[in-house]
Amino acid sequence: MQKNTTPKIYAVEDDDNIRDLLVYALSSGGFEVHGFTDGKTMQQALNGVTPDLILLDVMLPGEDGITILKRLKSTAKTRKIPVIMLTAKGEEYDRIKGLDSGADDYVTKPFSVMEVISRVRAVLRRSAPEDSRFEIGIGGITLRVDRRSVYVDGKEAVLTYKEFELLHYLMLNDGIVLSRDKIMDQVWGYDYFGGSRTVDMHIKSLRQKLGEHGRIVKTIRNVGYKIEGKQ
Repeated sequence: MQKNTTPKIYAVEDDDNIRDLLVYALSSGGFEVHGFTDGKTMQQALNGVTPDLILLDVMLPGEDGITILKRLKSTAKTRKIPVIMLTAKGEEYDRIKGLDSGADDYVTKPFSVMEVISRVRAVLRRSAPEDSRFEIGIGGITLRVDRRSVYVDGKEAVLTYKEFELLHYLMLNDGIVLSRDKIMDQVWGYDYFGGSRTVDMHIKSLRQKLGEHGRIVKTIRNVGYKIEGKQ
């Protein structure tokens, strides 16, 4: 990816209204955005400039989004570009297939522009060079990825493997509401047969181990959880 001060986003969406909304909202959010109606026109642009992230609709004229995603991930020049899939509400098969094919995240239509902006920023953070992601700090909590260690006010907290993965995922998505299903997909895998109660139990244990800083893990009623850095 190119080292631009302004991240470059490609938005591939055949619905003019949705595409224009994405371009306008992301441009207002500080990104350089280029909209495309299909994979063919995006591919022409990719031959010249490599973006920092691609928003890719599943249902497109000509090649569908999953086919385009697979080609992106099988090509040396584009395989490392983060991709967020845009899926129709209730199309769980498309979501799973996209994640299996290498998508970094997904947004379900209809969506709020603030959710899209938040997810774009979160994916860009996660896809940053490894050496810039070794340490994540929020409030009095510091997570060291390279050491798989967590420190609370400078003192190490002993977490289980899944507690660490859960905290890491929440911290990477600081400020974003994550549903229990999304947490299950990312931390346990979509083929895990345990219920959402598994997430609730791990959240409870995690809060206890973080002490007073466990308050930054907020419960969003009937939805899931988020970490809120500003207490």
